[in-house]
Amino acid sequence: MLNTVVLSCMTFFPSQLALQRIPSADVFVLSPSMTLVESIPQHMKFKANVTLGLPLVEAWKDLISGATHQVDVVSFYWTLTGEDININSSSDLPGRDILKELEDLPSRNVSVRVVTSVPTVRTNSTDLESLKLKGVQVRKVNFGRLTKGVLHSKFWIVDRKHVFIGSANMDWRALTQVKELGVVVYNCSSLAKDLHKIFQSYWEMGQSNSSLPQPWPAKFETDINKQHPLLVKEDNVSTNLYLSGSPPPFCPPSRTQDLEAILSTISEAQHFVDVAVMEYFPTTRFGRPQSRYWPVIDDAIRTAAFERKVKIRMLISCGRDSDPAMLPFLQSLASMDFPQHHISIQIKLYIVPVGNQSDIPYSRVNHNKYMVTDEVAYIGTSNWSGDYFMTTAGVGLVISQHAPHPTQQNETLHSQLRAVFDRDWHSEFAVHLADLGHNPDCALSR
Repeated sequence: MLNTVVLSCMTFFPSQLALQRIPSADVFVLSPSMTLVESIPQHMKFKANVTLGLPLVEAWKDLISGATHQVDVVSFYWTLTGEDININSSSDLPGRDILKELEDLPSRNVSVRVVTSVPTVRTNSTDLESLKLKGVQVRKVNFGRLTKGVLHSKFWIVDRKHVFIGSANMDWRALTQVKELGVVVYNCSSLAKDLHKIFQSYWEMGQSNSSLPQPWPAKFETDINKQHPLLVKEDNVSTNLYLSGSPPPFCPPSRTQDLEAILSTISEAQHFVDVAVMEYFPTTRFGRPQSRYWPVIDDAIRTAAFERKVKIRMLISCGRDSDPAMLPFLQSLASMDFPQHHISIQIKLYIVPVGNQSDIPYSRVNHNKYMVTDEVAYIGTSNWSGDYFMTTAGVGLVISQHAPHPTQQNETLHSQLRAVFDRDWHSEFAVHLADLGHNPDCALSR
């Protein structure tokens, strides 16, 4: 039996959410809630009546407009306008809007703090300088020096009550050209304050000449982890959730590490494991002088399929910039599929059509990083290769839900995430490895 911590929650008034109107007053009331958030690239069309998350740009605008005193944002890099990458495209307009709204927050007496990575993606971005001129505080964490990695986390904390975690960087392409997925948790101050501890660890390490503390001071310890998750009860739906983190040098002993969260989620699955990640490598990717074999997650997947007969489905992104070296590892996993012995490992590549958007670099790709099993929904910020769990900063949100009534089951975030996976798995954009053939939009097919 898990020990649980009751989640404290507060009221929020966003602008564009499915809310409950009080008949006698022009006021919206929102109970504690989690909302699945998605960004679907322009010109991608799904069939009618499919599950779609709240548009990412709407979620971000709601968080900004509802902020009253503090907004903290973590992103690997910032490119919210086309000029940042020398592109002239009207599809950067939502990014420009977000940048303008963030710039306006200090004039509303809302404190804004931003943390980003060193090293980071090389661009001509002026976003952070523009934000600083408006009163935004900015720190860059030299993960290259501290852990030989990067800060790859992507999350927001608003008023220590509301949280966004997902795959999207502060990039205009994340709003219109890249397929993203995340979650917004509203009115959960316990979760927000716990995520704030991770933010503060980055913030303090963003000071010049910082060094990793051994051990981390007590203020960074957490009461919320896999052994002691938060408990949320709403409309008879019980939800347990906790945050995971990486890399190990940034995690105090009480913080569940991201790798542990992923491995335990796979090992505890009884019937199925569905994974959607941009990159999957049972190796390290950025090691010097060479990469190393790293089969930790790969072994867990094979063990679940072989020993417990758990059905595995993996949806791996393939775009024009994907690394073809991924293909043999995926083929190796898929070769275990043996229905006669009840071993089921199916792998598809998810290909976002490029169409007439070929001039926009590093776009038209499925950037999702999540997993859903019969027990758990996991939404993270890391690709699945060794570096992301050993040297690179990331966070994950692990959610377990129970609804006693079948009608309520369909309303849980867990069931919605499963519906999104099924939607993508059965869509025209998902192709079995064996059926790949030649596709100019997928580097693994060349």
